[in-house]
Amino acid sequence: MDKTFYFDNAATTFPKPDKVYSEMDSFSRHFGVSFGRGQHRLSSKASVVADETRELLLELLHCSNKKVVFTHTATEAINTILCGINYPSGSFVYVSPFEHNAVTRTLHFLSEKYGFFIELLSVNKSDYSFNLDKIKEQFDAKKPHCVVVSHASNVIGTVAPITDIFTLSKKYNAINIADMCQTAGLIDTNISSEIFDFVVFAGHKTLYGPLGVSGFISPFKIDIPPLIYGGTGIESANQNMPDDIPIKYEAGSHNTVAIAGLNASLKWLLDIGIDAIRKKEIENTERLLRLLNHYDNIKVYKPAGIENNIGVVSCVFDNYSSDNIGNVLSEKNIAVRSGLHCAPFAHKFIGTFPAGTVRFSVSYFNDDADFEELEEVLDYIESNS
Repeated sequence: MDKTFYFDNAATTFPKPDKVYSEMDSFSRHFGVSFGRGQHRLSSKASVVADETRELLLELLHCSNKKVVFTHTATEAINTILCGINYPSGSFVYVSPFEHNAVTRTLHFLSEKYGFFIELLSVNKSDYSFNLDKIKEQFDAKKPHCVVVSHASNVIGTVAPITDIFTLSKKYNAINIADMCQTAGLIDTNISSEIFDFVVFAGHKTLYGPLGVSGFISPFKIDIPPLIYGGTGIESANQNMPDDIPIKYEAGSHNTVAIAGLNASLKWLLDIGIDAIRKKEIENTERLLRLLNHYDNIKVYKPAGIENNIGVVSCVFDNYSSDNIGNVLSEKNIAVRSGLHCAPFAHKFIGTFPAGTVRFSVSYFNDDADFEELEEVLDYIESNS
């Protein structure tokens, strides 16, 4: 099979560390059963791996005072949280202009049901930075009931100052939700503070784990009902869901093989160190930007200051739609993502709606061959523009 030169890491990091593949294969062959289901050796092993994985996540995010709930996707985690909150009619829910449809579609549905208002946090058009002074004015004028912020945009990579924003909103007793799908394992973040009510993670992105395991972390001071009801392996005679956390939110059989893979990736992350991974991604981002900025036919949408961004770069090409470029790159075995990236608010904000952009996103594993092949294809596109 021909090599794929992979620049679509904002969707799913690829490849994974070798130990992720080997651990998933071994676990699947020897212990591939559900955790919390039965007292036999196989189930006990699965439970041990699941519990250890929770502890590794808490260690990575410096929050031993909180608990981890596993979901199959981050979208399921976001829906569990947002659909579980009580919304007074006429209240205000704030989001950044960079939210994913997992947030905005869910809030749109809920706002029509409960009658609350969705407000956009103030962000400077010039450099895509968050304007904390204006955000404070927004909160003063319209008290926030809930604030949802993506820690980093999956379109332009800008990193939100979530600690600063949540410190402001907590003065109004807002419910604070951080979407860290693009940053958990990449940007060293301490979420132990009570200003973080819920934090969502995706195993298959910057945690370098597989698809099939995501979740959220919370102190569970705010009681929310489960999104999914069903078997839990305990209290089976009781028709109410158990109150024990995380069991309350983990009905059904979970993907234990994926959890085993996440376990391996977390150990890999902690062994190498987040700072080392971040440093390598910054190097790859700078290399990508130097390459893209070399071409007059490419317009790059990237905030200034690489330290406040992740390795996600969107651009448009003269004389071609983003989908046209995506197809050309795909034919040359270069993987990118074109279009709106499930984040239409972001594209409206930067002025690329409805056509969208070509998004390049790097990871720790991009190498010389990836950039050399990309340069060759970009030369071809320029010569045919």
